Amino acid sequence: MFIEPGIDHKSKPLGWVEVICGSMFSGKTEELIRRLNRALIAKQKVEIFKPAVDTRYHATDVVSHNENSIRSTPVQFAHDILLLAGNSDVIGIDEAQFFDMDLVAVVRKLANAGKRVVIAGLDMDFEGEPFGPIPRLMGVAEYVTKVRAVCMKCGGVASFSFRLSDAKQKVMLGEQDAYEARCRKCFYEDFDPMKKSNQT
Repeated sequence: MFIEPGIDHKSKPLGWVEVICGSMFSGKTEELIRRLNRALIAKQKVEIFKPAVDTRYHATDVVSHNENSIRSTPVQFAHDILLLAGNSDVIGIDEAQFFDMDLVAVVRKLANAGKRVVIAGLDMDFEGEPFGPIPRLMGVAEYVTKVRAVCMKCGGVASFSFRLSDAKQKVMLGEQDAYEARCRKCFYEDFDPMKKSNQT
């Protein structure tokens, strides 16, 4: 289990980056909400952001598959987070894979300013390839937690998100009607590399 590091209040405030990543249905958002709620209980100033494109459960709130939720601010671009973070101590970012690559620079700037930044997102897309800014964020983070789901085909440990349709676009919102968590074996048994998109 992740243990939040302490802060030496006698020196300059310490900032750091935490990344929670994994496949769909692995509990990423659930863990993000848990950490942010702990910060709220500690009476820290918390701001939460999500990409405006993600309206699956709620237009503004961050909501987990288990229907736990926390207030958030939808934003179009990563740099909007800098404008809205204000004097917060902790910044949460959900579905980070949907943000532009500027998110890496934004997160670095926030952490360098003494903020704790907690990020959740898919590490791989439906083709099993690294997704958006998540790999770079994992590289610059002090703490990386990779969570796993249960394979919906065999019951094994799942790290892949298998798309059930032939849709080619990289960003396609959906839940259990559109995706399944799969282990490596079951993912590649049914994934046809000849159908891969030309997007990079």
